[in-house]
Amino acid sequence: MDSPEVTFTLAYLVFAVCFVFTPNEFYSAGLTVQNLLSGWLGSEDAAFVPYHLRRTSATLLCHSLLPLGYYMGMCFAASEKQLYSPGQVSEAWQLFLLLAVTLPLVSCTLIYYWSWDKWTRHPLAQTLALYALPQSGWQAVASSVNMEFRRIDKFATGAPGARVIVTDTWIMKVTTYGVHVAQQQNVHLTVTESRQHDLSPDSNLPVQLLTIRVASTSAAMQPFDIRLNSAEYGELCEKLHAPIRSAANVVIRQSLGDLFLETFASLVEVNPAYSVPSSQELEACIGCMQTRASVKLVKTCQELAVGECQQCYCRPMWCLTCMGKWFASRQDPQRPDTWLASRVPCPTCRARFCILDVCCIR
Repeated sequence: MDSPEVTFTLAYLVFAVCFVFTPNEFYSAGLTVQNLLSGWLGSEDAAFVPYHLRRTSATLLCHSLLPLGYYMGMCFAASEKQLYSPGQVSEAWQLFLLLAVTLPLVSCTLIYYWSWDKWTRHPLAQTLALYALPQSGWQAVASSVNMEFRRIDKFATGAPGARVIVTDTWIMKVTTYGVHVAQQQNVHLTVTESRQHDLSPDSNLPVQLLTIRVASTSAAMQPFDIRLNSAEYGELCEKLHAPIRSAANVVIRQSLGDLFLETFASLVEVNPAYSVPSSQELEACIGCMQTRASVKLVKTCQELAVGECQQCYCRPMWCLTCMGKWFASRQDPQRPDTWLASRVPCPTCRARFCILDVCCIR
């Protein structure tokens, strides 16, 4: 083959693979179906279900046009083959053109079928219809999903092509061509696999990836797998109403942050306790607003005028867990070996303190 033909083929192949399996660089450049067609797709936050009805259809159509785009590009890259005259090309190119034209036609037919009767036949609408009450339709279930997705307390993680979203009622997995939906009260969750990687794509720390099987109690619902970092496992469990079972051979390792919080709490427990004056009433922790303040910053590591630590004069306002999370958030994630010996500013007055200055309230 001539050099322009080879060059175009390799370049288009790379583009097609990146367009389908979108890397971060393509997301940053806006070369995604969601970004290119954002005006027609609308807002995911405003209407989650209608957005993905259109997104999955648009993605299918755009991807089916890739072979035709290659043929049209080759008409210019290899003009001597006269590909713009299908009757004069070889049988192989005629078959390829037939395939390139057939794929978009099939996609358009399928999308038209899905959109018939206000998208009632779309796979996502059919899935939601399984959860609809007898006197209502899938649109009522879609409204519930839309409303819960707009809440800020939902759990969401994963790459755009394999996102996992958990709301108060629903467990959803968003993929390139579809959306899996399951109702929390009707599923069994099982950790089926764990994989340990020496390096995370986002940091130089080890990472464990978990595979969780979401199986519905209804035979009509197909099970699906969700994958997430073990560091997010605790947050996921807090959002779920049912426990997650683990296979016998699966060991879930704690995240670095969880290990630090355990160590932080154990070290604080042996520090001198702080006695609250009888006239002072403890208020709710301003970090979580769930429990009462349980720690006070008192310089005990050294004398008041010695060292980098400073005396904090704030009243008790934080619980032990939130203070530990604050301490961890001020650390360098690439240097976990320095966390315990470091000093951070008080979240309120900015006086610097170390772990030895965190005292439990008696």
